Amino acid sequence: MSWTMLLLGFAGMVVGQFMAILDIQIVAASLPQIQAGVGASADEISWIQTAYLIPEVVMIPLSGFLSRLWGTQRLFLASCAGFVLMSVATGLSNSIDTMILFRAIQGFVGGAMIPTVFAVAFTAFPPERRVTASVVMGLIVTLAPTVGPTLGGHLTEWLSWRWLFFINVGPGLLVMFLVGRYGAFDRGDASLAKGFDWWGLGLMAAFLMSMQFVLEEGAKNDWFDDTHILLLTVVAAIAGPFFIWRSLSYRQPIVELRAFANRNFLVGFVMTFIVGFALFGGTFLLPLFLGRVREYSSAEVGTTMVVSGLAMFATGPFAGRLVRLLDARVLMFCGFMMCAWGMWEAHTVTEDWGFWQFASVQAFRGVGVMLAMIASQQVTMSTLPPHMVKNASGLVNLARNVGGAFGLAILNTSLTTNTALHMAELTSSIDQSSQGMRQMMAGMTQRFAESIDPAGAAMKALYGILTRQATTLAFGDAFALLGIMCAGAAFITLLSRPVRAPAGAPPSDAH
Repeated sequence: MSWTMLLLGFAGMVVGQFMAILDIQIVAASLPQIQAGVGASADEISWIQTAYLIPEVVMIPLSGFLSRLWGTQRLFLASCAGFVLMSVATGLSNSIDTMILFRAIQGFVGGAMIPTVFAVAFTAFPPERRVTASVVMGLIVTLAPTVGPTLGGHLTEWLSWRWLFFINVGPGLLVMFLVGRYGAFDRGDASLAKGFDWWGLGLMAAFLMSMQFVLEEGAKNDWFDDTHILLLTVVAAIAGPFFIWRSLSYRQPIVELRAFANRNFLVGFVMTFIVGFALFGGTFLLPLFLGRVREYSSAEVGTTMVVSGLAMFATGPFAGRLVRLLDARVLMFCGFMMCAWGMWEAHTVTEDWGFWQFASVQAFRGVGVMLAMIASQQVTMSTLPPHMVKNASGLVNLARNVGGAFGLAILNTSLTTNTALHMAELTSSIDQSSQGMRQMMAGMTQRFAESIDPAGAAMKALYGILTRQATTLAFGDAFALLGIMCAGAAFITLLSRPVRAPAGAPPSDAH
């Protein structure tokens, strides 16, 4: 295959990957408008995101097997066509039930577009060009969830929420043209269909979908106080070990787990999990704070979040050069420490923080995540033999998604618990008999003199002030937790073996 054809085919795949990752977060800022459009309840509307993510986690590791069976080109074209079709169907939906169904299918079929790009970057590109491909993928993976809420918010304001899904049609057709014309990277092996591991697929689906549901919905439903959460936790706890046993013992497993015997892959897998935690956690916390505490509109949230995207975009080319010059472990360490510093800086957040106060937080986080992402890709994939790369790419992408799900679950629980804790501390510290407190309440009562119950309105206003302060303190705790996680990850990177970007030799099978 010529260099131009390889680039055009890979470019098509990158656009498809961007669409699939973007669609996780593109609805985040527009859920109220979608809720009004389809007449959904507050509980139902959260399933617009959850229904996409749960089936997607099954397809991501499964795509490695399907790519070897059908070939990368056929799998990617089928995935993109299904994704575009389901995007249109979701946009045309008039009820929440049909919308959730189409979003679930969209997430499942579109999931194959994410890991296959990684596999092509590490198998089709010559060794000296892999870092460049890695930088491009790093930009896509980090930018897509960051710009998702911004783009979604503006699209909803300019056109309507239905265009969150219709917008996929144009890029989807471009992807199918480029991949269909230039994406013949490999050939499938039809003999793999014989002895397909249906039991392995069932166990994997039960394990991953149950785990994802628990992580997505657990914080909202008080975890194990909810019967469904408890039941699905038991299902995941049983199906998980059986799936691992089946994958290690069956002659032709759906997911090849032997890549974990490679020390760098194992360390890189853990790093990617924490990158997912930092990437999705930061993208979750900041818009939530701006909306809940500052009461920003989706457009204002998008404008504030742009710093993170710009920092990532500006870092990409430099990160590519640094990976070629330095030990990847040094870059991972520096990246995670920068991310930790940015997140820790926000632990002193107040209810007055806006664009400028969050600018340095986002800049440090954006640069750090980009460095850690590109370096961890190099560490994870570079010492694997070529025949393991397709399966390994699925596992790495699964680690990032599951890391993000764990991050959101932990941060959600932290916010709920710490808000209640800070509220109790604030209310207990108020001395209602003090002169200052009596004067403040008298002043507030006078302000609400024209209401039906001035004293009651004053108490309600005081409760609102305390709630806002408790919520702000809880966000500070959550930012600190994210910073501590990133700092811990920085030291785990030192467990990997030294890896440099290859200058011309194929990757070796180092264990």
